[in-house]
Amino acid sequence: MTSVEDEPPRALLAGASRRWVRLLPWGVAFVLSVALLPTTIQVLSADYGLNGGIASALAVAQAAPLLLAVVRPLQAWYVIFAADVAGALALLTVDFKEQLLWPFPPMEIVGYIGLCLALGLREPRRTLLLVWLATAVANVGLGFVAPHGTSAMSVLLTILSGVVLVLGGALRERYEAQRRLAEQETISEAERDRRTLLEERARIARELHDVVAHHMSVITVQADTAAYRLDRLPPDVQEEFTSIAATSRESLGEMRRLLGVLRNEEAHGELAPQPGLTRIGQLVEATARAGVPVEFTPCDAEVPEAVGLSAYRIVQEALANVVRHAPGAPTQVSVSELVSQSGSDDGARLTVLVVNGPPPEPPAAPLEEGGTGHGLVGMRERVRLAGGSLDAGPLPGGGFRVAAQLPLNGKDFT
Repeated sequence: MTSVEDEPPRALLAGASRRWVRLLPWGVAFVLSVALLPTTIQVLSADYGLNGGIASALAVAQAAPLLLAVVRPLQAWYVIFAADVAGALALLTVDFKEQLLWPFPPMEIVGYIGLCLALGLREPRRTLLLVWLATAVANVGLGFVAPHGTSAMSVLLTILSGVVLVLGGALRERYEAQRRLAEQETISEAERDRRTLLEERARIARELHDVVAHHMSVITVQADTAAYRLDRLPPDVQEEFTSIAATSRESLGEMRRLLGVLRNEEAHGELAPQPGLTRIGQLVEATARAGVPVEFTPCDAEVPEAVGLSAYRIVQEALANVVRHAPGAPTQVSVSELVSQSGSDDGARLTVLVVNGPPPEPPAAPLEEGGTGHGLVGMRERVRLAGGSLDAGPLPGGGFRVAAQLPLNGKDFT
């Protein structure tokens, strides 16, 4: 297996989203190499009077490694820096005009500045500081053997390289900061979605506990009092009722212990009965008083308490979204029972439909800041746990539609 340290280094800007940006370093390096190679040979041999073979060797050592700088800028710097210093020493062996730049001719300065930009985009601050100090020391050291005396132009490479190294380092750190921020935002969004889902599951678990605990308590009481309510029970039947009561109490205790894991410090038990289908009408009336015209089609069917609770919460959250995002929009709420085509109760479903049109005018601000659940996340989780289906989305002409189907007997349509 290849370790992280053995992986080949990536090219500069390899992580950019646009292809032309990823190719830009290669294009710049290629143009500089192709342009500087013949130019360096010509200038060193014709203008400075250096031997053609030496000029060619120096030109290759100073220009070709620029292609390597796209992937390994520090290694390329070792070669180019040594070649530039060697070229300055080689020029001491010839007699060139005083107005020509020394120790570093113009084409060497151009290539070295491009190399410094690559270093700034890749290497850490400590490496950039050492590179600049090496450049400054080389400039100062060569100044002591200057053939025509020192001049202000002799420190040109030191100044330009420092500026470019700082600029490249600043660009690299800014890019790293933006990348880390984007990663953190992605992680935070994922954690926020996960926390929302867990909180909604805990809320559903608490509500289901209240529903199931009622039935379990009834079973316990009935089993405990069977011996007093029914005359002449056989001993084995009485023992069976006692066993049922004990099992029910044990189940209640286990359920309460499990619920304690799901509760947090702010989640207190609810003493009021959990709402169901009969409470949806009150919910619609409260929404109408908030300024939302609502038409309600009720359902008088007898449904399990867990299904009625899920239907109530779905309508509650859907109407809360209308109040928040489309105040004043005409809304229709419908709850109905559907049976399978065969007429069997096994395929019965409860259909919950909440449809709102566009608001009369765009709201200046939401009328309600708080919610009762977690929007579509809570709706989908409730429907999924009930084995049903949910269809929610905007309408073509404006407005929004929420349609949920909850199985009444835990079976789908056939």
